Amino acid sequence: MPAFSLGPAAHARTLLTIAGHDPSSGAGVTADLQTFAAHRLFGTSAITALTVQSTLGVAEIQTVAPAFLQRTLEHLCADLPPAGIKIGMLGSAEIAATVAAFLASTNQLKAPVVLDPILRASSGADLLPPQAIATLHQQLLPSVSWITPNWSELSALTELPIQDLAHAEAATHALAHRHPHLHIVATAGDHSQPTDILRLPSGEIHRFSGEHLDTTSTHGTGCAFSSALLCLLVLRDPPIEAVRGAKHFVAEAIRHAPNLGHGRGPLNLLWHLS
Repeated sequence: MPAFSLGPAAHARTLLTIAGHDPSSGAGVTADLQTFAAHRLFGTSAITALTVQSTLGVAEIQTVAPAFLQRTLEHLCADLPPAGIKIGMLGSAEIAATVAAFLASTNQLKAPVVLDPILRASSGADLLPPQAIATLHQQLLPSVSWITPNWSELSALTELPIQDLAHAEAATHALAHRHPHLHIVATAGDHSQPTDILRLPSGEIHRFSGEHLDTTSTHGTGCAFSSALLCLLVLRDPPIEAVRGAKHFVAEAIRHAPNLGHGRGPLNLLWHLS
């Protein structure tokens, strides 16, 4: 594998997304790249899976060959080493292991690595087999600095029921017990009271209240949040301000959504240009 650095000094304005492709452009690498551009950062991408989907849901998934993804990451990062990495849909345990090996090969955690642990689509389709969660714990999470699960994903990662904020906080502590280096953001955008929780590696808990927006334009909110969070971290926002800023970015993207499609429509990730 070619040698490269993930340090901020090299190509400080380049970010990498490792995620699936959504042909409707509401989520996945397309949404990530738009979010990077909205923050005036250049984005590169390594696709983990192709999907057949629209605003009506995911109909089919085809993961790429792990060796192909590995070569993509090698070639990209030898030429355009990123100042930060966002990881989204993985699709299989083999792909998760490939990404974990790539991160481990850099032997650095100086640059932020944000994992959006996409386990299931809002339409109900599994985007990562349940048995692959063990691979996340054993191989991937040790090389990740941030994770942004919603309550359902946090419950799957910890095997704990989550019905309210107190349960969500307890689950972040449980996840941190296994991975004490992690910054954990438990997102609640799909709840009537969208209060997100940040647990710092120190054990501090911070809550970020939000406003429930009555809309069907919510496709890709998790992708946008994790990508915006990465952007703000690379732009040197401290953790608390980065979470607050990412939450604001997504809320405004929902407010300015173009109302497209017949299902869960996309956000307007370039809302500041409207």
